[in-house]
Amino acid sequence: MSKVPITPLADYVVVKQEEAQTKTASGLLLPDKSGEKPKIAEVLAVGPLVKDVIAGDRVVFGGYTNTEVKVDGVEYMLVRNENIYAKL
Repeated sequence: MSKVPITPLADYVVVKQEEAQTKTASGLLLPDKSGEKPKIAEVLAVGPLVKDVIAGDRVVFGGYTNTEVKVDGVEYMLVRNENIYAKL
């Protein structure tokens, strides 16, 4: 895993969101859901108050206050720990 150019503070987690799937495992095409992206991401870095996840985990998250940041052409998302619902 390469170095992440963002250092999260407090209870924030830096994640890279996965792309939406366009086919099922059996090859069926999935319809576009108005551009909805899945709420699954890889954890890249965690703030000092985060206890439940570590870098490298895949998580399910939600919330409307997530912050998208683009650094050096790469999109990252800052998610509060309380908006992470599960690890995969």
